[in-house]
Amino acid sequence: MAEELVAEEPHVVERAATPYVAITANVTMNDIGAVLPPLSSEVFEWLRVNGIAPVGAPFWKYDVIDMEHGLQVEVGVAVAEPADGDARVHAGMLPAGRYATVLHVGHPQTLETATARLLQWGNESNLKWDAWPTPQGERWECRLEIYHDEPGQPMDEWETELAFRLAD
Repeated sequence: MAEELVAEEPHVVERAATPYVAITANVTMNDIGAVLPPLSSEVFEWLRVNGIAPVGAPFWKYDVIDMEHGLQVEVGVAVAEPADGDARVHAGMLPAGRYATVLHVGHPQTLETATARLLQWGNESNLKWDAWPTPQGERWECRLEIYHDEPGQPMDEWETELAFRLAD
């Protein structure tokens, strides 16, 4: 198994509302690694064609989570101003608010463990997640994996920020 490093302790931060563009995909845990990464390239190409500069690192926004049956995930990137989407790429707004966050350094295979640790820390700290049960799975207002790694960086050194919105 790949080694994991935690670059910081979990903590709570305030995040401003942030416009973004994304492509939504329904995936299973088995196909997430094959389906989602190419969508990041597609979003960046859409930005280039439309003359819009990204203002942040690419992210995956987990909207609905059912580990057994599937996930609804938005693959996106922040932009400076709200943009008009199209039939494939949609525009949205990451909500302002308090987020539990941690910077994870390590191979993507270790993100599941890092996520479990952040959730455990939040629960032990009596934080309330901005999430609720639905028939399709647990719906999150905003649960992000933000990929700060650089092209060509070894996968076991990838820097991924986990940022999960807290309920008011």
